[in-house]
Amino acid sequence: MSKKTDDIADLYKQYLMPTYAPAVALVSGTGSKVVDIDNMQYIDLTAGIATLACGHCHPEVIKAIEAQARNLVHSSNLYYNTNMVLLAQRLSKLSGGYRAFFANSGAEANENMVKIARLWGSTHGGRYEVITFNKGFHGRTLAMCAATAQEKIQKGFDPMPIGFAYADYNDLASVKAALSNKTVAIMLEPVQAEGGVIPATPEFIEGVAALCKEHDLLLLMDEVQTGMGRTGTFFAWEQLGVKPDMFTLAKALGGGLPLGACLARPDLSDLLHPGALGSTFGGNPVACAAALAVLDVIEKEGLLDHAKKMGALLQEGLEALMESYPQILEVRGRGLLIGMQVEGSAKEIVDSCRMGGVLCCTAGEHVVRFLPSLNITEKDLEEALEIISDSLDEVFG
Repeated sequence: MSKKTDDIADLYKQYLMPTYAPAVALVSGTGSKVVDIDNMQYIDLTAGIATLACGHCHPEVIKAIEAQARNLVHSSNLYYNTNMVLLAQRLSKLSGGYRAFFANSGAEANENMVKIARLWGSTHGGRYEVITFNKGFHGRTLAMCAATAQEKIQKGFDPMPIGFAYADYNDLASVKAALSNKTVAIMLEPVQAEGGVIPATPEFIEGVAALCKEHDLLLLMDEVQTGMGRTGTFFAWEQLGVKPDMFTLAKALGGGLPLGACLARPDLSDLLHPGALGSTFGGNPVACAAALAVLDVIEKEGLLDHAKKMGALLQEGLEALMESYPQILEVRGRGLLIGMQVEGSAKEIVDSCRMGGVLCCTAGEHVVRFLPSLNITEKDLEEALEIISDSLDEVFG
């Protein structure tokens, strides 16, 4: 590391809790390119962990943020907030009639989704337990740690809140085994992103939906990472032939600003009353202005189709590398959410890519995860694939 990076790292260690392990200090970005404190440029295939759907500093998103910040930065939920109302209307039209509750993050959105499910369950036999899936990820609040069936997320924070049972993803028999008279809902990610980029099979989703119908359960989908066009449709559930009772969004929703949303069927929304849910900053006017601009850009620039096209290009490019590197075991994903499973350490590959000028991240010990902005260019992807190839050569020899 350079002296500038060392200085930042020293200050970080002195004043921040050691909850992250950053590698470089980024100072600017445009589109799919970012620059660090030492003026080294990278092709960003993380997009803020699936957050910057329109790339870094898209002019339309920046324009919307600046315009709103000049007029009203915050108002609280004691008063009407025009941008929040317009965003809820937009999401309702895109999803086919859901109503929104806005929070600050995916974890909060998921937690409120579970709260609504429990509220519904209290009028349906006093049920409260939600089935979630091994290797899934739903956030880091204490309840969402309990919902996340990963020991590394829960370790040291016991006792975990009650109310969650675990099953195996893409294994309908294990879901049936987890059912009980306490079960109120089944909660899943259309693609397990943090858990290794594992897409749900159509048969599994159809089977889960049938179980929900048979046992009068709610189907909840966590679209924090898959939503907002990442898989080639606004919501990943659109590709599955199954419509959830509730689903959540965050990450890309706010264009880089903190914003999460829980979207529920109107009849589930009707169970609520003022004070039942709350979030001081939820639906902040600046964040909602950014979200409206993100939706505009996705539609105007045709980024859903572009994400499918670039996703296919990236997947094909990574699969082509399998011929030279048998250590690549599988390439999988949907749209621009792609995982490359390898023998050995994924982090070693991520580190090598970074040194070569490409930013990517891990999804577990053995999966390299790629989540570029939806508007990444073909040129940037092809250049990134060359650097990835060089990095694999360095790691695997």
